Amino acid sequence: MLTFYIRGKIMPRPKKWRKVCSLPEINRFGPLNGEFNDECVVMSVDEYETIRLIDLEGMKQEECSEQMNIARTTVQGIYDAARKKIADSLVNGKTLIIEGGEYMLCNGRGGHCGGMGCRRHQFGQNTIEEDK
Repeated sequence: MLTFYIRGKIMPRPKKWRKVCSLPEINRFGPLNGEFNDECVVMSVDEYETIRLIDLEGMKQEECSEQMNIARTTVQGIYDAARKKIADSLVNGKTLIIEGGEYMLCNGRGGHCGGMGCRRHQFGQNTIEEDK
């Protein structure tokens, strides 16, 4: 972990929140055959966003990193973890739940907003600031 020193005190590195365009409309997925495994797989909202941007929208990791305002290497790690969770859910019949994570919702005014990948703009979802 990277640390900073301010006036002789050790301070943790400030969090860099991952920008997410919108929350998933459905956040729970599981087997339909009636046989439920008690175990669940929890995917964070930022992991969901990398899957959406890379696999659904067809973005490269570099484009995804710009959209989410994080480093490409961070995207790679998040993406790898998300794919492993999806595989665990599918192969082992576990319920997949999408919740939590280190993210902030897009306000619809960023450089990528209105282009490919910004669901908030594509589907006319407004933020609190835009509703005023």
